Order: sequence, then C-alpha cells, then structure tokens
Amino acid sequence: MLRQSETQNTCQVIPFQMEIMCRHRDYLDRWIAASQPMGICDADIFPSEEKQAGVSSGYVLIWVRETSNPAYKVYSRGNRWIVMDAVRDNTLGQFASFADALNMIRPVLPVKQGIVAA
Repeated sequence: MLRQSETQNTCQVIPFQMEIMCRHRDYLDRWIAASQPMGICDADIFPSEEKQAGVSSGYVLIWVRETSNPAYKVYSRGNRWIVMDAVRDNTLGQFASFADALNMIRPVLPVKQGIVAA
C-alpha cells in the first residue's frame, strides 16, 4: 500500500531552450562568407554571462563594415531566435529558425523548409 506522501505527484517545469550547436556554427560560417560583399565583416559565438531559464547559454554577435562595435546580437529564447540591434538594444524580430534570423539581417543564402540550421 502506498502512503499519502508517496502518491503525491511533484511536477517540475523545465523551460525549453535551444542552444547554438555545430550545425548553427557551420551555417553561420557559410552565411558570413556569403554576406561579406553586403557589409558583414565578422561574427562570433560567445557564452552568456549568466544563465537564464529558457534562454540559450550562448549568443552570436555580428559586426558590419561601418562600425567597430557589434551591430547585431542573435540568441534563442524558448523555441524562437531573437535578433537584436546590439547598439540600441532593441529587438528587431523573433524567428522560428537560426537561418531565418540571419536571413533577416542579410538575405544571402536560400532559406528552405527543413533547413539544417533550424
């Protein structure tokens, strides 16, 4: 027979969060190469300073030709990729895939359904 304390269910909610993975790094490399003629200078992946529930543990900073400061920041929150104006700290958009987020910044690679960089 089960005791009352044994029959109580404890539910722990773990927020879903996407992470920057190898396939994202590969897609980022291809995207940088394709977007350099359109003013993208560089991009790099950084670990987050502090861990937040539902937010990825890393983010991408993207530099453009016109300034020495990063122009864009890309990270995941839950099941969406967020693109921010890194200078003004404004959200520019939320996207279903990493490829869609980069495409918003510079549409230089074809975006297809089922793309590897989801």
